[in-house]
Amino acid sequence: MSEMILVYEYMSNGPLRDHIYGSNLPHLPWKQRLEICIGAARGLHYLHTGAAQGIIHRDVKTTNILLDENFVAKTHVSTAVKGSFGYLDPEYFRRQQLTEKSDVYSFGVVLFEVICARPAINPALPRDQVNLAEWALQWHRKGMLEKCLADYGVDRPSMGDVLWNLEYSLQLQEASSQIEPPEDKSTKLIPLDGKDSDGSPTAPVDDNSGETVSSPLFSQIGGFQGR
Repeated sequence: MSEMILVYEYMSNGPLRDHIYGSNLPHLPWKQRLEICIGAARGLHYLHTGAAQGIIHRDVKTTNILLDENFVAKTHVSTAVKGSFGYLDPEYFRRQQLTEKSDVYSFGVVLFEVICARPAINPALPRDQVNLAEWALQWHRKGMLEKCLADYGVDRPSMGDVLWNLEYSLQLQEASSQIEPPEDKSTKLIPLDGKDSDGSPTAPVDDNSGETVSSPLFSQIGGFQGR
């Protein structure tokens, strides 16, 4: 009896999802999260532009972004129209056609998962926050976020644009980490509750890496602390 099987490269660190929520694995610092997102975006950009007709991934989500022993991201590629609840392009329901911008939408949900350290769908949250994409769109309508989750594909950036912005954000992150704080006795630690000793708000801090999240990419949602 003959069978046809698919053999994938072994990825020792498993799916990205396990490293941002839902497991006891060590937390990822912001820089490493950015590097992983850049690796995934680069892979999707290659799929969209590397072949004559372009290839649509069809099922971008944190469980399909796999990490090797060096935390380098690779994406598991589907060959059928799948899509997962919470990630599926709403335009697909209208047109019954997946495009490269459908991958962009799904990757936008992934980015919010990485930033917020929460699932795409969480029924335990308040009603307006259950669906991560819908919650993010509330901020997009206020002009505070990127356009990956725009309702219509024509209004979304290309994966190349997304990749460029992620690489630029990594440059900002690396530049900020090279700035040494002044050796002044008045320098003080920033409490994790986001408020100074006098009750005034401070800059948001990622509770994993101890770094101040001051990049423009995160400035509008910095108060939302992830794992």
